[in-house]
Amino acid sequence: MKYRQLGRTGMQVSEIGFGAWGIGGATPGATSYGLTDDRESLRALHCALELGMTFYDTSDIYGAGHSERLIGQAFRNARSRVVVASKVGFLAHDGPQDFSPSHLCAALKRSLERLQTDYLDLFQLHNPSADVLAREDVLITLQDLKRQGAIRAVGVSLRSPADIPAVITSGIYETIQVNFNLTDQRLLEHGLLARCQAAGIGVIVRTPLCFGFLTGKYHPASVFGEQDHRSRWSEAQRAVWAEAPRLFEETLTTLAGSPAQRALRFCLSYPAISTVIPGMLTTRQVEENAAASHLGPLAEAERLRIEALYRSRTFFGV
Repeated sequence: MKYRQLGRTGMQVSEIGFGAWGIGGATPGATSYGLTDDRESLRALHCALELGMTFYDTSDIYGAGHSERLIGQAFRNARSRVVVASKVGFLAHDGPQDFSPSHLCAALKRSLERLQTDYLDLFQLHNPSADVLAREDVLITLQDLKRQGAIRAVGVSLRSPADIPAVITSGIYETIQVNFNLTDQRLLEHGLLARCQAAGIGVIVRTPLCFGFLTGKYHPASVFGEQDHRSRWSEAQRAVWAEAPRLFEETLTTLAGSPAQRALRFCLSYPAISTVIPGMLTTRQVEENAAASHLGPLAEAERLRIEALYRSRTFFGV
């Protein structure tokens, strides 16, 4: 496993991190990836650490806190070896949000209890609006929590890369979490990734496998269960994503690795990206994703071919 700096936080993290939404398990509605097995989730977490993954990203909303509980259980005797990031803001999946100082403090306390720790390495606002990013009471509260030692760094999980300028302007946020993958390269538009690097902001890439579609394991007619959030996307959108691996495989035919590993290698081809956090549910997925680090980033010519293919087609919003 290779490691990178998490922006100006002073922390070093594995370039392949563990996205922990899925292990939270099913919650009411199409809000997860469905039912999970806690025993397998714990095996996956332990396997990840053994393979050198040190960055674990979760949220208090994932499984209504269950994802945090599993991470706390897995690493209660290895806390100094991991960098744990969690999020705050949602009161329900895709529902109302609360970024008031009282909620930020109370939610952090509950997260720490579930994680069985007395500090959080990275505390992230979960998909706030642009006005929340600049709210004085929010900024003061986050600074106070950091000064008290309850959190080591402050970040934000963005709704859209378009919010990056607001993050930079605030001067408070040390990391951003944003969608980026073969089929969603908005992070590169308008020099947004370069602006993050210039500002010393650590970039955490979520959905590097586009909700699993870039693994090549789905087809346009794939059916998702009623608890699987992917069932909410239109049939047309799912079909485009399911076909994407074939298109990119034609561009990357000479590269080693599975479709998932190639997709991760693409993300890792940008030095300004600190870590990518594919969701993982099993030890097999952990092993496959971890191996992408050993394979290394793509060559510049291959990366540019992928960028050109992306610009020539529409992969989102169909």
